[in-house]
Amino acid sequence: MPATSRRVSPRLTKAEYGLLAAFRYRLRRFLQFSEEAAQVAGLTPRQYQALLAIKGFPQRERVTIGELAEQLQIVHHAAVELVDRLSAQKLVERQNDLEDRRKVFVKLSRTGSKILERLSAAHRQELRRLGPHLLPLLENLSLDGGAKGGGE
Repeated sequence: MPATSRRVSPRLTKAEYGLLAAFRYRLRRFLQFSEEAAQVAGLTPRQYQALLAIKGFPQRERVTIGELAEQLQIVHHAAVELVDRLSAQKLVERQNDLEDRRKVFVKLSRTGSKILERLSAAHRQELRRLGPHLLPLLENLSLDGGAKGGGE
């Protein structure tokens, strides 16, 4: 069910709208930082996301195209095209599965790993800078639909 069609609390308070707006603003600031940092490193934001998804995949250093597509929430053929571009830049390497030749894994190359490491360090630093602004917003949004200390 799409997020917009889920049943929600009937009304939000002015304070809840303010918290949601402030959180969205801070999140967008981080995303803007991320997009610009990727571009400075010579990557598109989606390419950075792909490198991060591959490196951050649980229990493995490589992913299938299908797993990458799922992580990025894109269709399979878009993931293939993305991997093609990353491979042409020598940022990832393809590996055929030894047991199932139809299955192709993707892993970071040394170059891809180095670029990802620099970008991720910059992202961690930016999150540390933004964290003190984000955490209070999250703490003041309660899970039961109300805002702590809110009011209209």
